[in-house]
Amino acid sequence: MSIAASGDATLSYQWYSNSTNSTVGGTPIGGATSTSYSAPTSSAGTTYYYVVVTNTDSSATGNQTATATSNVATVTVNALTNASTPTIDTEPTDKTVNVGDSANLSIAASGDAILSYQWYSNSTNSNVGGTPIGGATSASYSAPTSSAGSTYYYVVITNTDSSATGNQAATVTSNAAGVTVNALIAPDQPQNLVVLGGDQQVTLNWSPSAGASYYDIFIANASGQYSNTPIATVTGTSTIVQNLSNGTAYYFVVKAGGTGGLSLPSNEASTTPATVATAPTNVTAAAGNGQATVSFTAPADNGGSLITAYQITVSPGNATVTGTASPITITGLTNGTSYTFTVKALNAAGESTASTVSNAVTPFTSTSNSGSGGSSTAVQPTDSTTTRNGVEVWINGKVENIGTSITSIINNRSTTTIIVDQKSLEQKLAEEGKFAVVTIPVSSQSDVIIGEINGQMLKTMEDYQATLEIRTDRASYKIPVLQINSSFVSAQLGNALSLQDIKIQITISTPTADMKNVVNNAVAKEGLTLAAPAIEFTVKGIYGNKAFELTKFNTYVQRSIAIPSGIDPNKITTGVVVEPDGTVRHVPTKVVQENGTYFAQVNSLTNSTYAIVWYPFEFSDVTQHWAKKAVNDMGSRMIIEGNENGLFNPNRDITRAEFAAVIVRGLGLRLENGTASFSDVSASDWYSSAIHTAYAYHLIDGFEDGTFRPNDKITREQAMVIIAKAMTLTNLKAQLANEAAAQTLLPYKDAANAAEWAKNGIADSVLAGIVTGRTSTELAPKAFITRAEVAAIMQRLLQKSNLIQ
Repeated sequence: MSIAASGDATLSYQWYSNSTNSTVGGTPIGGATSTSYSAPTSSAGTTYYYVVVTNTDSSATGNQTATATSNVATVTVNALTNASTPTIDTEPTDKTVNVGDSANLSIAASGDAILSYQWYSNSTNSNVGGTPIGGATSASYSAPTSSAGSTYYYVVITNTDSSATGNQAATVTSNAAGVTVNALIAPDQPQNLVVLGGDQQVTLNWSPSAGASYYDIFIANASGQYSNTPIATVTGTSTIVQNLSNGTAYYFVVKAGGTGGLSLPSNEASTTPATVATAPTNVTAAAGNGQATVSFTAPADNGGSLITAYQITVSPGNATVTGTASPITITGLTNGTSYTFTVKALNAAGESTASTVSNAVTPFTSTSNSGSGGSSTAVQPTDSTTTRNGVEVWINGKVENIGTSITSIINNRSTTTIIVDQKSLEQKLAEEGKFAVVTIPVSSQSDVIIGEINGQMLKTMEDYQATLEIRTDRASYKIPVLQINSSFVSAQLGNALSLQDIKIQITISTPTADMKNVVNNAVAKEGLTLAAPAIEFTVKGIYGNKAFELTKFNTYVQRSIAIPSGIDPNKITTGVVVEPDGTVRHVPTKVVQENGTYFAQVNSLTNSTYAIVWYPFEFSDVTQHWAKKAVNDMGSRMIIEGNENGLFNPNRDITRAEFAAVIVRGLGLRLENGTASFSDVSASDWYSSAIHTAYAYHLIDGFEDGTFRPNDKITREQAMVIIAKAMTLTNLKAQLANEAAAQTLLPYKDAANAAEWAKNGIADSVLAGIVTGRTSTELAPKAFITRAEVAAIMQRLLQKSNLIQ
């Protein structure tokens, strides 16, 4: 506002504001003393203004000032119009998803102009202080779900009205919506992987994994050296890998797959495919009284695996008899009948083709026998048979009358066979579920006790991961049925067979008179005292007149032998296997007490004849040594040996060959012979069989140049890697917590000195409590290891694996 005035002297101005349309009673406005005035417009309303103009004349002799008041000027300030606040019709809601799933958030809002959106993320459940998300400017937003965790989101909605005279934008903020992204959980690690070799192929079986929709199969030519690409993907829990090379060792692991990705690998399992042997040659027969003795020459080629038995087919009748070596005597023949014979060699891959037919012979009545030697199986029982129904079978300790007992006389030995009813067993397994223990208790005092199921029952028990136990007053035999393996047994007897037609017989028996003599002579030769009668354990698959004996397992199988009353259980040193040739070897053994009776609990990877012995032994040079107890314990178990003077030399560094021998003896492995595994180990070396056996069980490796260097001293890191591999065989490794090697070795300042290839094995040995550092902070991986240390380590390995006390 402004005013124009004139006068003959100096003019001054004072502006007034008034709430009424009047030039009287107004309020002077401070500082408003010029010809113009800018009225305030910060708030709406009407205000009246006028100005008083004063003429000041100092030369006047009367009043020197004269004033004039202007008219009232009205200033009306209208209120501004602002954009209206948007209305949220539907708030975004919380989401819980898995990694990789969609998490879509949306909001519904309304307004009278143009709406825009900006999404924010926040680490707390709040719609204040978030971070704007670039590009997230629509009514919906797809939250990232690539990693697990919780994030909160809210959206600010803006209503923009360009026609508004005040604020042209108005906002509203939604509630915070939480998005929780759960980590994907991989399936459980597959368990109980078993690999069985065949002709240019292997069969893999394992237990189902929770959460798995498929399984990846991985193969390697060396332990632990697997690529990231599986050789096969299957949906079941068994598969056959074909087109392999016979005589080559293969290693396998299985990983379970599902929406959560791949599991940790299963236990490692390995085998060497082999083909059948060539046929035996030079088959001749000699007749006797009701029997014939068949002689032959072993095959020129064993097919890459040891020949475990020979099968003779008798014609006429096509009955079969098995034995371990030439000659073999067949009994139960009819005098006056002409017979011919063919021979097949059996190895891990199956049976060879039949030999050429022998000369014909006619048994005759005589007081003498022709021939002697190898073991035999009678063609038919030689005495009457009686049957009793309603035999008890225990399912998880519950008594079920689902067995039939048959007692017979075979080869002058009383035999009791318990046959389990298939339908009843399958029903009870369905009721009990997985991991059932099926026990066949037998009170008969027969020489031979047989528990019998058919192949289909075995397959059903495999599906339930059941354990089969034969229990007598003298002994018991407890075997996870996955170790028998219906597919493998069927393959040995004929792949096209119906499992229903195959018999599986688990036998506990007293040795024959000849074998008892072998046991007694062997025990006496070794300076042992027999503490319990010897017992034989066998597993056979039978189809018609064909039989196959399973002699080797992939994991330790438990047998218990009763300690006779009057025998001090504290004078039980160990169990031993006595082979038909009189060879004696230790098997891991501990004494347990059940219902007032003491048993020697033996765990072994093979079937054979077992004896319990007392063999106290003390080395004269460890009486004051820190490892005295471990050294003498391992000596009494025939695991470690001294020199001819009874000295152990505990502080001497052990060689690689000696260490391999201790490992093989400690684990109770049957010595194996074969082609040389290393260029510097010859068949005539004392350690050849031990090194070959350790190599066959994938416990040892050589050097890049193909040597083993048997007489070199072994370093601590080399020893610990071998111990870790042994832990896999005893199933101790599978029981360890998952812990990174670096974390396990953190206390040891010199852990970095260990070779990279050795660190995982070192960590497993330390984590299991089998090996400790030289001090609390010194691992000494490159140092040599003493004989005393090895004795203590071997003892701890067997104790931690629950194989000895």
